Amino acid sequence: ALTGPPAGAASKWDIREKVWDHLEASGLAEFPRPVHGRIPNFKGSFQACCSVRELDVFSRAREVKVDPDKPLEGVRLAALQARKTLLVPTPRLRAGLFNKIVPPPGATKEILRKCATSQGVREYSVPVGLDGKAQVDLVVVGSVAVSEKGWRIGKGEGYADMEYAMMVSMGAVQEDTPVVTIVHDCQVLDIAEELLDDHDLTVDYILTPTRTIKTHCKRPKPRGIIWHKASYLSSYEMLGKIPILKTLRSREKQAGKDVTLQDDHPALADTNRAAALNEKVMAANAQAQAAPGSAHVGQPHVESDPLNPRLEGCDTITSVYVGNFPPSLRVSELKCALREFHVTPFRLNWQGAQHRAFLDYRDAGAAERAVSSLQGLSLGGHALRVELAKSQRNKG
Repeated sequence: ALTGPPAGAASKWDIREKVWDHLEASGLAEFPRPVHGRIPNFKGSFQACCSVRELDVFSRAREVKVDPDKPLEGVRLAALQARKTLLVPTPRLRAGLFNKIVPPPGATKEILRKCATSQGVREYSVPVGLDGKAQVDLVVVGSVAVSEKGWRIGKGEGYADMEYAMMVSMGAVQEDTPVVTIVHDCQVLDIAEELLDDHDLTVDYILTPTRTIKTHCKRPKPRGIIWHKASYLSSYEMLGKIPILKTLRSREKQAGKDVTLQDDHPALADTNRAAALNEKVMAANAQAQAAPGSAHVGQPHVESDPLNPRLEGCDTITSVYVGNFPPSLRVSELKCALREFHVTPFRLNWQGAQHRAFLDYRDAGAAERAVSSLQGLSLGGHALRVELAKSQRNKG
């Protein structure tokens, strides 16, 4: 069995990596592989899903929201077979909030099985937006790790937390709406409560291939989006990616609620930025490791990356030196950090073999702001060395 680290000894990302590594090394991981960076599918997931039929909260539910992750496919099928209304969040919320799965009249068992898959969700669904008057009786989410107390850790992008908060805001769930998660037994760990944030969703039931756990969790679930603390929003960046989130913020503002974003509170942004950045950087690293053929920065190569082609015509540039990279650092992680601190250069000269990079800016002021913003930043456990480059170079 996989046991959790002592309280306070591990971050959320440490726990994620431990679970992903164990599932792969033990042969428990199932398609899609590798499970790193995902809500992991595992051997016995369908068996665990079938246990949902034995829950009173499932039997009583008329409308069920189930995440689109592969290990939850069996719950989606169970909901369809029981003739319940099935809502599945749209991928990354780009096209709205939910898809309502509508099987064709007289659907056979095979058609229902297809409707429960990701392909079926695309082919047999209609969108449900903020005005869809959804009344969700049961929420089923995926997890990377969960504790018997109901503390949940997802894959680090915050979508399950955001979806629940949005459902609260639109009146689709109530304080007592039960939340279920499906995991392998090895994903049930001790998790320190200090790791939980106000926006983190907790669970009431945990279903594994061998157990049904009622958590009796007393920690309040999110009561809506906490706009100024929701680091997973990436503030304005995320609003641009999720139109329905922007609409919801506008409605709540009209209703007189405080919808000030973290980016509008410099002090709050500074306080929360380190934790949020660590989550995003590690997520970028996991995705890079999962990508076939991804190059490791320890390999000797120099990469010139024009991040903003519109500025390529600048005659004078000012460069910032960033060094002391850990050997495992990837260029994607550095780019993530630069975006997070709003100091993206127009060109990045990556020299991974030398554990350094040069950031080119269009003027000295932008370069100095980058040096100031990045001072004290640690990536991969290494405190970076950040300073203006020794010479200001002319382009070409």
